[in-house]
Amino acid sequence: MPIHDWTRVKAGIFHALHHDWITEIARALNHGLLPSDYYALPEQHASGRNPDVLTLERLTNDDAEDQPSNGPSNGVVLAPPKLRPIAETDMAFYRRKQKSVTVRQVPGDRIVAMVEIVSPGNKASHHAIRAFVDKAAELLDQHIHLLMVDLHPPGRRDPQGIHNEIWQEIADEEYTMPPAKPLTLASYEAGLSIRAYVVHAAVGELLSEMPLFLAPDEAVSVPLEATYTAAFVEMPKRWKRVLEAAPV
Repeated sequence: MPIHDWTRVKAGIFHALHHDWITEIARALNHGLLPSDYYALPEQHASGRNPDVLTLERLTNDDAEDQPSNGPSNGVVLAPPKLRPIAETDMAFYRRKQKSVTVRQVPGDRIVAMVEIVSPGNKASHHAIRAFVDKAAELLDQHIHLLMVDLHPPGRRDPQGIHNEIWQEIADEEYTMPPAKPLTLASYEAGLSIRAYVVHAAVGELLSEMPLFLAPDEAVSVPLEATYTAAFVEMPKRWKRVLEAAPV
């Protein structure tokens, strides 16, 4: 299903899709994309953050009955992404601003990756976009991999897109996006350095699959197109007509 023009509707309408889309992504990850010692949860709070989809690695052995019979990896082979990184930070990655200390419960389930779908609210004010960028940088600083999907064109608070805002924060480098493709899919691999894998799109195009890293050089492909389509099917007909109408 082609990407719709979400500037046609109010932010609350996109929020309805947002809710269903993160659920579909979590389901897809849990239904065979992730190895059996990983699982995904939608909209869980972690260390004061509110991510869209949380991917965790089970560290305890008390759920052995949930393990499939074909081995601990569930037959899933993790591999490097098909995309090439467009940029990489210095080997030693340190945030230029505040540092944080994370206290984790042991034994417990370790957060390894997050998926964030950008909402209009994330760009509604300087404070909102600053909070989003700070959250992304904090995740990467803690070696938590990140997949970010932004189906909203740049505005005055992110004139080169939200990836540029994140990349300036973590690498102090400017990024210029192609003007003909104002929508952004960005996957960040958090190792000793941060690698960015970025794909741009436009309204009317299909969404690409994007890597979600579970470890450096090891990723699964997230079916953004299939999950977006499944979420859009649940939209009310009244708003489907608005979003699917031919441009005037």
